[in-house]
Amino acid sequence: MTNKTKLELTWPGKHKRPRLEPRILREIKELSHRAAPRTAPDLVDQAADAAPTAFDDNLLIQGDNLLALKALEATYAGRVKCIYIDPPYNTGQTFIHYDDGVEHSIWLSLMRERFEFLRRLLTSDGVLVCQLNDDEMAYGKVLLDEVFGRSNFLNHVSVRMKQTSGASGGGEDKRLKKNTEHILIYAKDKDGYLGFVKFNDVYDEEDLFDVIEEMRSEGKSWKYTRVLTDLGQRRFLKQILDGSGEPIDVFIHEAVVMRPITALCAEDRLTEQECYKKYFDRVFRDTNAQSSIRTRVMEATAGQGDFFSIEYVPRSGRRKGKKTTLYYKGANCDLIAWLSDVAVKRGDRLVKLEKTGTYWEGFPLNNLTKEGGVQFPNGKKPEALIQKVLELCTNPGDLVLDSFAGSGTTGAVAHKMGRRWIMVELGDHCHTHIVPRLKKVIAGDDPGGVTKAVGWQGGGGFRYYRLAPSLLKKDKWGHWVINPEYNGEMLSEAMCKLMGFTYAPSQSTFWQHGRSTETDFIYVTTGSLSHDQLRVISEEVGNERSLLICCKAFMADITAFPNLTLKKIPKTVLHKCEWDHDDYSFSIDVLAEPEPLPEEDDEFELNAGIEGAADE
Repeated sequence: MTNKTKLELTWPGKHKRPRLEPRILREIKELSHRAAPRTAPDLVDQAADAAPTAFDDNLLIQGDNLLALKALEATYAGRVKCIYIDPPYNTGQTFIHYDDGVEHSIWLSLMRERFEFLRRLLTSDGVLVCQLNDDEMAYGKVLLDEVFGRSNFLNHVSVRMKQTSGASGGGEDKRLKKNTEHILIYAKDKDGYLGFVKFNDVYDEEDLFDVIEEMRSEGKSWKYTRVLTDLGQRRFLKQILDGSGEPIDVFIHEAVVMRPITALCAEDRLTEQECYKKYFDRVFRDTNAQSSIRTRVMEATAGQGDFFSIEYVPRSGRRKGKKTTLYYKGANCDLIAWLSDVAVKRGDRLVKLEKTGTYWEGFPLNNLTKEGGVQFPNGKKPEALIQKVLELCTNPGDLVLDSFAGSGTTGAVAHKMGRRWIMVELGDHCHTHIVPRLKKVIAGDDPGGVTKAVGWQGGGGFRYYRLAPSLLKKDKWGHWVINPEYNGEMLSEAMCKLMGFTYAPSQSTFWQHGRSTETDFIYVTTGSLSHDQLRVISEEVGNERSLLICCKAFMADITAFPNLTLKKIPKTVLHKCEWDHDDYSFSIDVLAEPEPLPEEDDEFELNAGIEGAADE
């Protein structure tokens, strides 16, 4: 019997994993922002008010993104529909706002940790969209296969991200010019009952006449070559039922006129292109695509004529719930398919709609630096690219996350499209670049990017957070103590996270700072509790509930209170994580040996500077 071995990517330091502290988030209210109140007339015309861009739903977080993902885990696990990330490409170049050069094994270690957290944040039907270039794409793909499971891989998209630069080739030295980047798309659960279903229908546009010429040059037949110039006289024939018993009205048409495009070109003295533009709404082809409705129409109209129409309300598909008319011709009831269903007019042009595939182009790359009104060389992505991702993967109201926010493009586009969003960014450009950009979006003063395409006019808001400092720090004697920056409220919230409770302080019961269930609570205090104090608390808790107490010290026989569990702080949390470690960014050496765990010591003391205990 042979042992099955797992296929995986290995690298130096893979086994060394950070023990992250679950930090709390502190709102910086002067950087949070909401739209100014509108007058009543404004509200009538403001389409953006219908979009779910509420002030509380959108979060901009400044801090190390790995610590930020850990901070979000307790509240947002399983809630994010789409994650778009554009992580450092590991090119070996140093950019203005961050160091993008990291040795390969360190890049893999750093990304593995982030991928695992991102996967936990996704909804069961959610997707991760990760954009990379040539430097780490292949390794990133294998790493994502390992974290998400190879069966959850959806697509590898090539995106044209640079314009051509003439015969010189753009100075790529011995290599071909790099015009494309790579987008790897993974489902959290592709095949599960509640997992990923499908991408939304999104269409690319190609010039209709370029498509026709290409098909003809390849010897393929272009089918839309006739025009229905007159639908004749229509009269009601009968009513039939579809498979679920819903009515379908059937009509017969007499004296219908259909003409070839070539004949109309000659009669009207038009070029082929001019003729297609003139008769665009009536150009058709016929198809014998099988359907249960077509079969029913054939049975109902046998021997009655050679052109029919039906009116009904579809139960599925893109016309679901809308009254629809279909036309059939000939004894076999071939379905009339209109050119206008697969092409649209764009001014004086006709463009063919093609379902989005795995090669994307056409983004406004030349004017990219102007989007959002902020300068971000070498790191900014086109708003139209993010729009396409969100159109494919989300619906209005869904939650979108970008943990490498850069200049804030993802949040700006998500906001304009009526999605909720979370962004994380480490550098100062979180408030020097992203905040001004978002303020313009909210005020309706950002005319660029996708504003016009999505009809955005302003509204909504966001909250700005920074990661709190570490809960524990070493004092001048090298002992771990509660950080003096923590007040009682911060301590309670931090201890809730560390002990697996939801922070939910009661306004009426002093010992209810958080809960894990409807009957299990936590109480955090910087004081020492006597036997009598614990007896009073135990009586209030009662036999139907339980309470975890985290305190400085206690003087009691704990067996006397079976509904209470007592823990000393900071001793009880010393071994839970790495303390006072603020930087897991792409400029550190994660392969360094970790700091030894603190030794057990009953004499650790709380920092004397902390005031305002959680129960005071």
